[in-house]
Amino acid sequence: MNRPSARNALGNVLVRELLEALARLREDQQVRVLLFRSGVKGVFCAGADLKEREQMSEAEVGIFVQRLRGLMNEIASSAVMGLIETTRGLLPGAGGTQRLPRCLGVALAKELIFTGRRLSGAQAQALGLVNHTVPQNEEGNAAYHRARALAQEILPQAPIAVRLGKVAIDRGMDVDIASGMAIEGICYAQNIPTQDRLEGMAAFREKRPPRFVGK
Repeated sequence: MNRPSARNALGNVLVRELLEALARLREDQQVRVLLFRSGVKGVFCAGADLKEREQMSEAEVGIFVQRLRGLMNEIASSAVMGLIETTRGLLPGAGGTQRLPRCLGVALAKELIFTGRRLSGAQAQALGLVNHTVPQNEEGNAAYHRARALAQEILPQAPIAVRLGKVAIDRGMDVDIASGMAIEGICYAQNIPTQDRLEGMAAFREKRPPRFVGK
């Protein structure tokens, strides 16, 4: 994301470009891990573009929020550093009122949304909103390097198993435990006939690293 004039605020153009990029990447079988990176030093994303939204009609706002919610669903990220919408007379509209309670519990989610409190990286990690925090370097890209290191840990794993694991988690979080277990079972069944599962078992038996091919 590289919109320095607006601190990477999510306006119509940037949201459209991100959705189009995700659609292209979804069809690329060579892509195993996707990193979202800011090209603006010192900021990742300022949230929705409120200056642009101010010029929208009520109907246009509704359409924009729906598209923004779709983008958040595509990214499926729960890394939230602050839901400050109430300080601008707004309501979190990109899934924040649904994802945050699932991460933190209802009481703490209400406190953060009602107060519009901003969190430091350390505070967000302590609450479980982010997995890692790193000291910033002179280039301002320490988080990117940590993300690349994490991507390198994911790359050797079986791509179909990783994808189905993500599906099971994301869809299972929205339903009760019994339905979640059923979703897990469906995903597990889809993985059984894959070449990668057989390769993983053979590699374990032969005491060698597996060679996964994504089939």
